[in-house]
Amino acid sequence: MTDSIQVQLRKGALDLCVLAVLSRGESYGYEIASTLVAAVGMGEGTIYPLMRRMQNDGLVATRIVESSNGPPRKYYGLTPQGRAVFDAHRRDWRAFATAVDKLLEDIP
Repeated sequence: MTDSIQVQLRKGALDLCVLAVLSRGESYGYEIASTLVAAVGMGEGTIYPLMRRMQNDGLVATRIVESSNGPPRKYYGLTPQGRAVFDAHRRDWRAFATAVDKLLEDIP
């Protein structure tokens, strides 16, 4: 049961985690995926469909950057709408986490 809870928590927080990574500055897909694997154990395969959806929703913008040592990279950055959604999600997450922590502290 613990594994399924972990998976559901990760899935539920993935959008927020991606927005948090991008709130620090532009990043390309593999870099975003690597950061999330290290931080919360999310796999690379889940990132690209999510990035496409966020782009379609107007939360992120992309630009292609030529690379001297490989193929061009697609960089993602937050749009003003993406920043607003991140700020709202971050407030909601903190309120939710505080409420859950309070419930857990009250257990004898």
